[in-house]
Amino acid sequence: MASKRQTPPVDGDARLTSFLRYLSGEREASDHTINSYLLDIRQFIRHQWGEQAGPPFVWKEIDRMKARHFLVSLQKSGARPATTRRKLSSLRSFYQYLIREDAVAANPFMGLALPKLPRRLPKLLSAKEVVKLIESPLAMPEPGPDLPPDQRGWQAYARMRDAAIFEVLYSTGARISELTGMSEEAVDLISGVAKVRGKGRKERLCPLGKPAIRVVRKMLELREDWRMASGVTLAPKVLFANQHGGRLTPRSVERMMKKYLAQTGLNPDLTPHAIRHSFATHLLDAGADLRSVQELLGHANLSTTQIYTHVSAERLKEVYDKSHPKA
Repeated sequence: MASKRQTPPVDGDARLTSFLRYLSGEREASDHTINSYLLDIRQFIRHQWGEQAGPPFVWKEIDRMKARHFLVSLQKSGARPATTRRKLSSLRSFYQYLIREDAVAANPFMGLALPKLPRRLPKLLSAKEVVKLIESPLAMPEPGPDLPPDQRGWQAYARMRDAAIFEVLYSTGARISELTGMSEEAVDLISGVAKVRGKGRKERLCPLGKPAIRVVRKMLELREDWRMASGVTLAPKVLFANQHGGRLTPRSVERMMKKYLAQTGLNPDLTPHAIRHSFATHLLDAGADLRSVQELLGHANLSTTQIYTHVSAERLKEVYDKSHPKA
């Protein structure tokens, strides 16, 4: 069923408006993804036709030379390879749509030589560091009895909520946006599974370990105690609530994690995504097959998951170098 979200305004260009509606309706892309496409295409419009140009734009006049000129301008401006590749991917997708709509005959962005990405292994935590991080919220002092009931209830809930967030992230390997978008009904504490909605609004089932089930169950109990004491109204279906009863944002979870990283002396540069990286690497280290890890992570392509085989190999080399007398 087509989405009812509002398409961002694009200053009257019918082709671009139609493309964004296609992303929203047929592709079920997120608002964030749609806005990213729009920003990239608008940058190309400014490059090609200037700041003062208005719609409609003559998309069919763009040839391979003009597409390559845009690529060169990105590189000269110092854009990172990943940024350049994303912008060209946005324009390539847009022109594929225009071909489908018989608006242009060819895609000028196909086949351009893209800048190579530096090979970076993802940052992650060891199994002991994950345990240390997960336990850190409950190592915080418990709220004192002299606090008003609503504040005491909030602090007790917030500690358990933060522990539950870390447990669910590590148990499911979910992206931070998937976790903050998770509804209470998506978590089945009896069967021990969580329904995760990923990129392209595709859903997958992820197992919940016993520690995660236990902490989430306790979190929900404390959330109800806080709600009754404070009278706060929870947003519909919210699982992890903020102090106003609404959903947590990815940014608020990142800030929360920074606090516990500092408290435990762990690498302060780590983000919630490092827990996802750790989840995948630890599974492979323990003998999980790559296809299963791909399904759990929600990767569309196996090649995306294969980065974790390199991480495991690097870890083995480190162990070898430290332990082998002839290393």
